Amino acid sequence: MGEQVDVALELERLRRSVDVGFAATQGNLALVLQRADQTDKTLGEHEDRLDALERSRWPLPSLAALTSCAALVIAVWQSTGR
Repeated sequence: MGEQVDVALELERLRRSVDVGFAATQGNLALVLQRADQTDKTLGEHEDRLDALERSRWPLPSLAALTSCAALVIAVWQSTGR
């Protein structure tokens, strides 16, 4: 009879340890999920900012064409003697 009580007490201790371990694991998983959500939000904000910067910059070929046209106008102006 004493052994059955000891076994029951040991099983209860094991059950309690498993419950505590599961609770800790669930807490850690919730924290990881929260951090992943924050990272996704931050990444989305950075992508939006990068898209805005890409839309507002001048493309390099357009800038080169504009510079070439300006140089041509200046060269023609100087060659006419003005």
